[in-house]
Amino acid sequence: MIDIKFLRENPDIVKENIKKKFQDEKLPLVDEVIDLDVKVRNAKQEGDDLRASRNKLSKQIGALMGQGKKEEAEEVKKQVAENAARLAELEKLEEELNEKIKKDMMVIPNIIDPSVPIGKDDSENVEVTKYGDPFVPDFEIPYHTDIMEKLGGIDLDAARRVAGNGFYYLIGDVARIHSAVISYARDFMINRGFTYCVPPFMIRSAVVDGVMSFAEMDAMMYKIEGEDLYLIGTSEHSMIGKYIDTIIPEDTLPHTLTSYSPCFRKEKGAHGIEERGIYRIHQFEKQEMIVVCKPEDSMMWFNKLWQNTVDLFRSMDIPVRTLECCSGDLADLKVKSFDVEAWSPRQKKYFEVGSCSNLGDAQARRLRIRIKGENGNYFAHTLNNTVAAPPRMLIALFENNLNEDGSIRIPEVLRPYMGGKDIIPVK
Repeated sequence: MIDIKFLRENPDIVKENIKKKFQDEKLPLVDEVIDLDVKVRNAKQEGDDLRASRNKLSKQIGALMGQGKKEEAEEVKKQVAENAARLAELEKLEEELNEKIKKDMMVIPNIIDPSVPIGKDDSENVEVTKYGDPFVPDFEIPYHTDIMEKLGGIDLDAARRVAGNGFYYLIGDVARIHSAVISYARDFMINRGFTYCVPPFMIRSAVVDGVMSFAEMDAMMYKIEGEDLYLIGTSEHSMIGKYIDTIIPEDTLPHTLTSYSPCFRKEKGAHGIEERGIYRIHQFEKQEMIVVCKPEDSMMWFNKLWQNTVDLFRSMDIPVRTLECCSGDLADLKVKSFDVEAWSPRQKKYFEVGSCSNLGDAQARRLRIRIKGENGNYFAHTLNNTVAAPPRMLIALFENNLNEDGSIRIPEVLRPYMGGKDIIPVK
C-alpha cells in the first residue's frame, strides 16, 4: 500500500505505474481515492470547526447562566445540540470515506523500482546470471517420483487415500534427506548471521491483510472455519506479522531472521495440483529468511538475500540461475523480485526453487511497523526470500545427483545430517 500523500501529490506517477503493470482497469481508482480524500478532509475541517464552536458556545452558556439569562442560555444549548448531531454525522461519514479509501488503496499496486523490466507476464522475465554448468548425463533421468519410488521413499497412493491429491508420504532415506536439507539450510543461514525462529503456523486476518494482496489470499490461504485464523502459506507471513503495531529503535536494525515452518496452500488457478508429483502441492516445509531494515538499506539486503539461496544450492553443486521478474509478474505489494531457478537435467531447463522479494514499506504501512529515528518515526522496509523448500529442492537434488543404477549421491554438505552416508541406495 502506497502513501496516500504520495498519491495525492503524484497521481500521474501512480497511474503510469499501474500501466507498467498492465492493470489499466485500476486506473479509475486513483481519481476515486483523490475525490474521496478531498471529501474526508472537508468533513474533518467542518468537524474541527464544530468542535471549536462547541467550546466557544459552552463558555457562552456558562456566562449567560451566571448572568441569569436562562432563556438565552437555552437557545445556545439548542445550537450546541444541533452541532453535536452534525458532528456525529461527520464522524460517521469520515469513517465510511476512510474505509472506502483503504479498500481502494489496498488494490492499487506498489510503486515498482525503476530497474524492473517492463513485461506482461512471467514469459518476459529476464535472466540475470547463471551459476554452475548445466549437465545432462548419457542415461535417461526418470520423473522425480519414479526416482523416489525406486528408492522406496515415497507413497503417493496412500496419501491420496488419506488426504487427496497434493499430499505425500516420504519414507526412509528420502524422508531423512528431506529433513537434512531443512537442517542444513537452517545452519547455513545461522552461519550467515541470521537468528533462527520457529513462528506460529496460523495467523489472524489482520496479519493476512497486512502481508499479501486479496487476490493472493484467495488463491493461497486456508481459513480455519469459525475462527479468525488462517494457515500460513509461508513463514514470511507469520514472521513479518511478528512486528505488527511495533516501533523499532533505529539502532537495533537490521533484524535478520531465518524461520522454519510447514506451509499450506490451496494452489488455486491455472497451475493446479499435480496428480503425480511433488512440485506443486498443498503441504510442504520450508526454511525462509526475512529482513526488516531502514529504507536506504533494503536494496543492499535484497542482493544479499538472493545470493544466499544461490550459494546454498551451489554448495550442493546444483547449477542455478537468477531471473528478474518483470513488472507484470510482480505481486502488487512488491517493489522488486528475483526468482532463483535450479537446473533440471531431465527437462533440460531451469525451474523455480525460490523467490526473493523487496516489498519496500508496503507491508510495514499496512501492519504499522515503524522505526524510531532521531527525527521521528518512519516506516520500515521488509524483504523475504526462500532459503530452501525441500519438495522442489529434492527434485533438483535427486536429478543432479542421480547415478545410472537409480541410487543418489548425497552432497558432501548433507552427509553429517545423514549419519555420514554418502549414497541413498535403490531398494
